[in-house]
Amino acid sequence: MELAAAAGLDPAEGRQLWRSLGFPEAPDDAVLFTDNDLAAARMMTGLTDAGFLDIDVREATARSMSRLADWQVGMLKRLIEADGTSTSPSEALRVARTVLPALEELQSYVWRRHLAATVARMLVTAGPDEPECLLVGFADMVGFTRATRRRSTAELAGMIEQFGSSTTEVIADGKGRIVKTIGDEVLFVADDVGDGAAIALALQERVRAEPTLPPLRIGLATGPVLVRYGDVYGEVVNIAARLTGHARPDTVLVDREAAEALAVDPRFALRPLRPVAVPGYRHLHPWVLEHA
Repeated sequence: MELAAAAGLDPAEGRQLWRSLGFPEAPDDAVLFTDNDLAAARMMTGLTDAGFLDIDVREATARSMSRLADWQVGMLKRLIEADGTSTSPSEALRVARTVLPALEELQSYVWRRHLAATVARMLVTAGPDEPECLLVGFADMVGFTRATRRRSTAELAGMIEQFGSSTTEVIADGKGRIVKTIGDEVLFVADDVGDGAAIALALQERVRAEPTLPPLRIGLATGPVLVRYGDVYGEVVNIAARLTGHARPDTVLVDREAAEALAVDPRFALRPLRPVAVPGYRHLHPWVLEHA
């Protein structure tokens, strides 16, 4: 690979780097790369040699950038279609030249703001690869699979966009953070148990006011969580997911630890349920969370 040689990489390392960024392997004689690719390869090689960029980080970055690119292309397509103009390649290129530079600038701004907020949190939380004590919540739309069969593609897209915008607003206002959204479900965290509980009840109320959205079932659990590459791992995450699957529509369930922490908060009322047997947990004790 000429690119690998120019970047100071052996061919095997160059192929691994390219694949770790989420791209298919290119034939050695393919004319695919530009000076920008060479500059990026040299930059990543330098960061890797300095110990700042390992393969896991590259792959996590690639996944994030791939999803972002898919979202941006879909947004451009909807923008062109909504304008009623031709969707020819030349028209798409014209719109892209106008919109993409602004998106790139906005993307950099938002990233820097979130980077600053993350650094501020790191100053008062656990060190790298050490568990953080967080409230973890799953909010799942009830009957989403049935809804996909009854609604048109446009209606389904509108429902997903409404769910995404509503949950993003409520979680951000409640001092929480979205970890990821997977179609009909959002995974969020909060540093404070009370803030997380308030987010869950606010999500309930917000979705009730949206006629296009089905009700939510929400599960909350609190305890030590491993935060890595923007995702969360650990038993607390598993318990929150199990509670979500067990919750009735329009209900918030919390685990024992969260219930004990919320029992002294006058904003909330808690009602114990019978222990349940769910995969991985034979005696999981759920509590129903409501406004006081």
